[in-house]
Amino acid sequence: MPDNLSTSVQYLKSVGPKRAEAFSKIGINTVRDLLFYFPTKYLDRSNILNSVKVVQYLINGYEGEVTILGKVVSNDLIRYGRKQIFKVRMKDNAGFFECVWFQGVKYFKDVFNEGDHFAISAKPVLTKYGNLQFAHPDFDRITENESKEFLNTGKIIPFYRIKKELRSTNLGDFSIRKIIHQAVETFSGQIRETLPAHILEEQKINTLSEAVHNIHFPETQQKLDDSLYRMKFEELFYFECLVALRKIFIKQKRKGAAFKIHSEPLKKFLSSLPFKLTNAQLKVLGEIRRDLESNQPMNRLLQGDVGSGKTIVALISMLIVALNGYQSVIMAPTEILADQHYKRILKMVEQLGIKVSCLIGGQKKSGREQALLDIRNGETQIIIGTHALIEENVEYYKLGLAVIDEQHRFGVVQRTKLIRKGIQPDVLVMTATPIPRTLSMTIYGDLDVSVIDEMPINRKPVKTVLRGESKLPDVYNFIRDKAKEGYQTFLVYPLVEESEKLELKAAETHFKEIKEFYLPDLKIGLIHGRMNWQQKENVMFDFAQKKFDVLVSTTVIEVGIDIPDANIIVINDAFRFGLSQLHQLRGRVGRSDKQAYCVLITKDEFAVKTNQYSFNFEYLSPEQIEKHKTIIRLNAMLKYNSGFDLAEVDLKLRGPGDLFGTKQSGLPELKFADVMNDFDLLSKARDAAFKIIEHDPSLTGEKNFIVRKTLKENFSESILFSQTA
Repeated sequence: MPDNLSTSVQYLKSVGPKRAEAFSKIGINTVRDLLFYFPTKYLDRSNILNSVKVVQYLINGYEGEVTILGKVVSNDLIRYGRKQIFKVRMKDNAGFFECVWFQGVKYFKDVFNEGDHFAISAKPVLTKYGNLQFAHPDFDRITENESKEFLNTGKIIPFYRIKKELRSTNLGDFSIRKIIHQAVETFSGQIRETLPAHILEEQKINTLSEAVHNIHFPETQQKLDDSLYRMKFEELFYFECLVALRKIFIKQKRKGAAFKIHSEPLKKFLSSLPFKLTNAQLKVLGEIRRDLESNQPMNRLLQGDVGSGKTIVALISMLIVALNGYQSVIMAPTEILADQHYKRILKMVEQLGIKVSCLIGGQKKSGREQALLDIRNGETQIIIGTHALIEENVEYYKLGLAVIDEQHRFGVVQRTKLIRKGIQPDVLVMTATPIPRTLSMTIYGDLDVSVIDEMPINRKPVKTVLRGESKLPDVYNFIRDKAKEGYQTFLVYPLVEESEKLELKAAETHFKEIKEFYLPDLKIGLIHGRMNWQQKENVMFDFAQKKFDVLVSTTVIEVGIDIPDANIIVINDAFRFGLSQLHQLRGRVGRSDKQAYCVLITKDEFAVKTNQYSFNFEYLSPEQIEKHKTIIRLNAMLKYNSGFDLAEVDLKLRGPGDLFGTKQSGLPELKFADVMNDFDLLSKARDAAFKIIEHDPSLTGEKNFIVRKTLKENFSESILFSQTA
């Protein structure tokens, strides 16, 4: 049977070579491409009113938007002094109305021609002369036939994104609708199904050909909704198939080392710690221990709030591996954090005779060469570093465990490079940015998840307050008073533009102002992004040694730096920061048994509004959320200390793509589904996908042939990723 869907769009009626070339520029070459070029919006008769009805609505106090259909009767360009107003007079089957524009009049003058039909959407008003008027409305041009069909049949009209390449060949709204309608009516029945028959039956969803037909030209809103549901399900189903394949590949295909637990040295190490592990840490260690004892490689995500003690859990895991004669690495996102990990871990394990090496970009050549030699010949058991760990010249003697700190900062390719340095090493990825359940089920669904949901016993919640800029003198007095009690302070300023020169200038300006005018009686230090890691390390060391009372900083301190006596952080222009970044910054204080404080400084107007209002997401529309994002974000910082609570707020504010993009995970991007709003559907798709992959991981069964074929044709690159950690 010939594949008619592969036919060039050139041979469709009203296309031809010139328009086919324009279609090609936007990625549409074949009939199949055109069939899957879906509308971006619809005009539905259920929202349409006539002019008399609209007037009645206004008299009764209605203040919302309406949609009305009309024909252009006349248009006029009216001058008021230097200003021009463009007015279009229109009529529908019940009366007359007008549209006015005060800006862009030259453009609109060429759009509204006498006799043309339009759908107009906006908030209506009655003028002092009693005329029904729409100011700067949204509009869609339709044909006279479409207008009549609307009134007689209640048809739903699709609208497509018409890019400049198409408009250059005189393709407008109704001409592209006509071309796509022809393609849909002729070819949609030939679309090959991409879901197994048993899935269609179990989930009670449309076939793909039905879905495509109804997404383009739905007879009813219900048919459109059912068809969009089918497309969302398919998208999530194959997304979860890739997640399931990755999990199966790691668990079944790869075999790693099974480590024995050497109790005595571990007990000795634990007894040397100046603190007791929390119950949450012990629970997580039990989960990791079972993974390490198995010959199936561990692939675990360790979530824990800022300061919850993830690093000590990772270190104990590395000790288990070292005591079995294998090497471990911990890959940190910044050189200063890697250096801090190195110094702390070196001090903690020297009693056990375990050697630790550091590998970062900026170290001296002699130190680097010695570290590379020690790693290659097995002298070193624990290696700490940054991206330098995955460079080609780094050869591991026997890599058994890879720990990845702040995992969302590394792409899947970087993680894979590190893992391939060993023979199926165990993998522990850590994040202090808690991941909402919806995201952990999708992007990280192949990982076993452990959560440290308890803070150390002596930790007090950080007191967070919001102050307007006019209150800064009071804040400086507070810093000065607390300095007498031994408190140290971070003063953080945002980087307004991504420019190292501007960052340096801003940091130095703030440093000078604080030192000379605001806190001249205190010792002030400075740290910023243009310093190399060694300079930053020296400043942080001096701060830890209390050579400074106050450290003026950009966001370079965001991740991991631990100064026990730094128990005040003042975040200037807090409205410029994202919620997870604010929480990370707050996590720099409160690392001891002292009461810590986080002071958010913002514009006075934001401070007043935020302190006055507390928003509940359940009662807010998407438009209200968008409008009040800044206040909601600041409000959440005052309300919640838990990163898990803040992560849920962040997900609603920013959407999943901004939090953890699929590009980081090696999985395809979603076009129809939204993991935030389609969570129930995601659960169904996940259950169906995991059930198939668990029972038939190679997808050789007859009823799963379609799944195998679709994955191979559409997700071959992602399948390669699915076979890596």
